[in-house]
Amino acid sequence: MPNTLILLFHPDFASSNANRALCEAAAGLPGITVVDMQALYPDGAIDVDAEVARLLAADRIVLQFPVQWYSTPPLLKAWQDAVLTRMFYLAYQDEGRLLAGKPVLIAATAGNVPEAYTPAGQNRFSLRDLLRPLEATAHRCSLDWQDPFLIYEARKADTEALRLAGEHYARRIGRLPCPIPERVQ
Repeated sequence: MPNTLILLFHPDFASSNANRALCEAAAGLPGITVVDMQALYPDGAIDVDAEVARLLAADRIVLQFPVQWYSTPPLLKAWQDAVLTRMFYLAYQDEGRLLAGKPVLIAATAGNVPEAYTPAGQNRFSLRDLLRPLEATAHRCSLDWQDPFLIYEARKADTEALRLAGEHYARRIGRLPCPIPERVQ
């Protein structure tokens, strides 16, 4: 059974019905670990050693967050700067290269309607296009980029819509590929 790590970066998880529904549905799967990063690091002081160990122990990685101003929440950016910089620029041989081939899934929630994320819409760009920096990061880190899991109108979704979204999310996570372990020579 693959070990799937869900890193939740939500600045106000207590008020998020959509992200809570996704986490609750996924947490019921075997081999899932959900980490509420904001609760773990409320002051933004990231324990880089612990985060590196967490990533290295995972077979599959999910980054879950609400889109904020066309980007990730600040803690996710700080996490990338601290953890990925160490793994890929300071300790590549011992850490960074060990992530190669692990699938990474972005699970993002947005408050607006899908039509707002079109060239003629309020936001001018698709949500997938706005997530391209994360795709570039995954490529740079040799992670296996998966098509993002996206939820629109997150704040307006009713209980049934959120239940269905959670079920879809859990199925999607269950279908993530599992990397072939690197052979030690």
